[in-house]
Amino acid sequence: MALEICVKAAVGAPNVLGDCPFSQRALLTLEEKKLSYKMHLINVSDKPQWFLEISPEGKVPVLKVDDKWVADSDVIVGILEEKYPHPSLKTPPEFASVGSNIFGTFVTFLKSKDANDGSEQALLNELKALDEHLKAHGPFIAGEKISAVDLALGPKLYHLEVALGHFKKWTVPESLANVRDYMKLIFSRESFVKTRAAKEYVIAGWAPKV
Repeated sequence: MALEICVKAAVGAPNVLGDCPFSQRALLTLEEKKLSYKMHLINVSDKPQWFLEISPEGKVPVLKVDDKWVADSDVIVGILEEKYPHPSLKTPPEFASVGSNIFGTFVTFLKSKDANDGSEQALLNELKALDEHLKAHGPFIAGEKISAVDLALGPKLYHLEVALGHFKKWTVPESLANVRDYMKLIFSRESFVKTRAAKEYVIAGWAPKV
């Protein structure tokens, strides 16, 4: 039975894949495991009734597996790994939280109106820690092979690049060469190109929050 997944549709374009990094993480997992699936695009500003019945909180992504709808990208990725173990995307536990503070510090800096509030430095500190990790362990977070932690972080770094580039004319410093190479490596993967939102929809998604 084919898997089904509900993901965010683009802002103002309900028939186009939208800008949710958690939806992309789930789609990347399906793609990297070469699983066939049916995708439903959900207009999150006008959620259909059938969707609210399977996801009462109205959150995406939601995956249908064994006739049950499952919410939360952490849970979805765990189920897919358990049910379809090959190829393995398991991240060694000691690497599972690498980069986990980047998204939060990115959002704080993106919304910041005060150049002296330390939010840029907080983001740079997190990116520097990732750079040092990649220098020691790369090219991916857990070494030679892509794993679940990369599929979670990649979409967030894509949002960081697009949103900070647009709203703050900010880019990852050239001194963080390992992070820049890592971003290129992830963003150019076939699975990533297939599942990413177009840049204009990432910008449209962040515009009301900035």
